[in-house]
Amino acid sequence: MTEDFNQFDSFGFDDFSDEGTDTETLAPATAFEAGSDVRLPNGAALAVVDTDQAVRDYLASQLGEGVAALGSLSELEPRLGLGPVVVVLGPSCVDPTDLATVERWSRTNSEVGAILVTSELSTTLLHTALRAGVKDVLSAPIDQMQLVDTVARVAEGLAMWPPSVMPGAPANADLLEPMEGEPGRVITVFSTKGGSGKSVTATNIAVALARTSDNPVVLIDGHLQFGDVAVMLKIQPQHTVVDAISQIEKLDPGMLLQLMTIHEPSGLHVLPAPLEPTFADQITGEQMVRMVEMLRGFAGHVIIDLPALFNDVVLSLIEVSDDIILVAGLDIPNIKNVKIGLSTLSLLNVSRDKLHLVLNRADSKVKLDVGEVEKTLQIHAVAHVPSDVVVPISVNRGSPVVLSAPKSEVAREFEKLAARFLTGTGVQAGSTSGRRRFFGG
Repeated sequence: MTEDFNQFDSFGFDDFSDEGTDTETLAPATAFEAGSDVRLPNGAALAVVDTDQAVRDYLASQLGEGVAALGSLSELEPRLGLGPVVVVLGPSCVDPTDLATVERWSRTNSEVGAILVTSELSTTLLHTALRAGVKDVLSAPIDQMQLVDTVARVAEGLAMWPPSVMPGAPANADLLEPMEGEPGRVITVFSTKGGSGKSVTATNIAVALARTSDNPVVLIDGHLQFGDVAVMLKIQPQHTVVDAISQIEKLDPGMLLQLMTIHEPSGLHVLPAPLEPTFADQITGEQMVRMVEMLRGFAGHVIIDLPALFNDVVLSLIEVSDDIILVAGLDIPNIKNVKIGLSTLSLLNVSRDKLHLVLNRADSKVKLDVGEVEKTLQIHAVAHVPSDVVVPISVNRGSPVVLSAPKSEVAREFEKLAARFLTGTGVQAGSTSGRRRFFGG
């Protein structure tokens, strides 16, 4: 794509003087300065990048004093890794080389958030920018309020590395207590069809385990494009899976400790899915497995909510799982897909001993006999979760049914299912005292 960046009329302004900006006296900062007037969430710094000085000066003037105005992305490189930064890219940054740089940053520096301002927005450019990791794309004419609001929103979503987990900083070993004996148990919750109740199952089992285990319990939202775990638990995470994966080469238990969000009612530790679907393409199965192996070193249980598909990430996580909970609804399409899924897992040499079939809405009057379903699938269902209005109510409230309706039959089924995975973890059966020792704390 070719654009004439010197034609300011296409950029939304013909004359800087019309905007009340004196480009001769503006003198925006050329480096990040302490005491800047710009105040963003997470303490993020702010930079504007464009090869044309007039363009970057104009954009800087829309954002207040103390904005770093830089002529190239290379000038920003020394600042990376020192904390969150929002970078507003001018029209010249649609160059493929610059977008490739932004894409590299999005993979390795989750504390960087890029916003592209362009003189002419096309569908192709929008898709290219988003795939490169750009958070948002704005087109001319520039609306100052929209620009300011976008910068603040992007800053709010950036990873804020606490001093204890800044890259290169040592982890606080006092907060971590390695597991004794066997490593933690990895449990993946999987389905071959969307809408089967997989995420409901994952969150309820994770919460049930967290309330009864002496060891930490971690829930990972492995549905990297459209994960619902954070919503179902009503938490507002500061960090997501992508923050951990982007630092995978530097990742240690202390950093993982800081990245997880605590679900206060249960003590469950949660690593939610990325906030933007585009990040899913940047995460590999190998990276997820490395993170999970680190987690199981100090967590008693690691529960992973997987999407209803087979891809590199899903297959990699299934391969390292100790247990696979397969959730199915009691209808013909669900059963058909489960049968295909079981055949696929068999071809992948996944042991049947790992599989635990859960029939959701198992009491539905749909003229399907549970016994016949088990015979067709050649696997016994370990749990029959009934239909109950308490389930959608609990989802809408962001409170798992084991907490919001503990006396319901649904909650009892989830509690019994969770109890299957407690053997050998030092948990007293039937305990509901909610012991929540956090990594030795």
